[in-house]
Amino acid sequence: MADFKEAMKAHDEVRKNTISFARAAIKQYEVDNRQELDDAGIIAILSKQVKMRKDALADFEKAGRTDLAQSYQAEIEVLQKYLPEQLSEEKILEVVKEVASSMGITGGKENMGKLMGPCMGKLKGQADGGLVRKVVQDFLG
Repeated sequence: MADFKEAMKAHDEVRKNTISFARAAIKQYEVDNRQELDDAGIIAILSKQVKMRKDALADFEKAGRTDLAQSYQAEIEVLQKYLPEQLSEEKILEVVKEVASSMGITGGKENMGKLMGPCMGKLKGQADGGLVRKVVQDFLG
């Protein structure tokens, strides 16, 4: 709320609108499910908002709509300030190795599904799913 007020005072339309959309998404979830969200729930919704914008960003870039792409990139940057810092590939690889060793998996593409579930469970909110998939594929490959 303080950031929203600050963005209004600074006439920062992108930040103001992005925070407003995020607050609306959180409120919509709370109303639909009749429950108040904790920090983990809010992080999940904000992560989903970032993912939606990244997906749209790729489409805009393919279509040559640089104006919309820049707008969405700015919104992504605003939302990421409210998310936990994302782990690097090296840190993700450490988690993947740890999970794989506890499960007795040393390689093989057929183990992709077995390894992805537990890895995503451990890394939820800390790493992008696409990056985790890439690291797991490299590990198993």
